[in-house]
Amino acid sequence: MGFRFRRSARGMHAEELAVQDEALPLFERFSDSRTVDVASRHRDVIARFGRFPHRNAALGRISNAEELGFLQTPGSRF
Repeated sequence: MGFRFRRSARGMHAEELAVQDEALPLFERFSDSRTVDVASRHRDVIARFGRFPHRNAALGRISNAEELGFLQTPGSRF
């Protein structure tokens, strides 16, 4: 199980939708409901934006208007 967990944990933080889609079922199988919820929210952000908008400033990326609006939404950060 250790390998699967490390693989899925890495997947939760990936900015690739295919990796997110691969990791989510592992969380559903091997994690508690709170972790599954967080993983699902991570996946939804990547599906919507293709990246994690809250990383933009740290990575020197420019946020677009939709991302800036999202970042102002309560609960948008992990």
